[in-house]
Amino acid sequence: MNAPMYNMRPRQQSAIPNVIFALLVINGIVYALLQFNPQFMMINFALWPAGPTNSPFMPWQLVTYSFLHDPYGLAHIFFNMFGLWMFGRELELMMGPKRFLTYYFTCVVGAGLIQLIVAGSQGGIYPTVGASGGVFGILLAYGLAFPNRMVMLIFPPIPMKAKYFVLFYGLLELYLGVSGNAPGVANFAHLGGMLFGFLLLRYWTRPRRRG
Repeated sequence: MNAPMYNMRPRQQSAIPNVIFALLVINGIVYALLQFNPQFMMINFALWPAGPTNSPFMPWQLVTYSFLHDPYGLAHIFFNMFGLWMFGRELELMMGPKRFLTYYFTCVVGAGLIQLIVAGSQGGIYPTVGASGGVFGILLAYGLAFPNRMVMLIFPPIPMKAKYFVLFYGLLELYLGVSGNAPGVANFAHLGGMLFGFLLLRYWTRPRRRG
């Protein structure tokens, strides 16, 4: 990955950099609040389709949906937060906190926009929640930054290079989204996070004209 994409100043190593730590804490707090009043949280802060007149869509939901997770189990929030920590640590240290935060929420909002398009085409009224769009964008950036880094699949536990890991998950999300074999999962939102992340990285590394 080209150097202009990152702020390459030496940084003190940390198990949990500041932005990652803040995101983990906020997601944890929101998950706790979700247990007390899931209906209020879901109606106001989940991402709802923008088209139908009886949909409770509000613009801020393009960000807030990423802090909500399935209130009836820990797997959803656990795997998203684990992916955020595992793949985001080094990226934040390389990019710097401000650029990393910009990148993450660009992926989140981009994933939300793609999901609005998909939900509008399907005509249903249902909420979308989860940080997966941002996490998939981070996964893409990680694969571009460390293409030959070995990572391990969880299911099955097979080691592979990061570039193939990203390709595998991208193709899997595309297949699941087109085939409909993963109902209840926003596969195209995941791809949207990767797409908007890629576009932002290309924007940051484009050649600059000199006056």
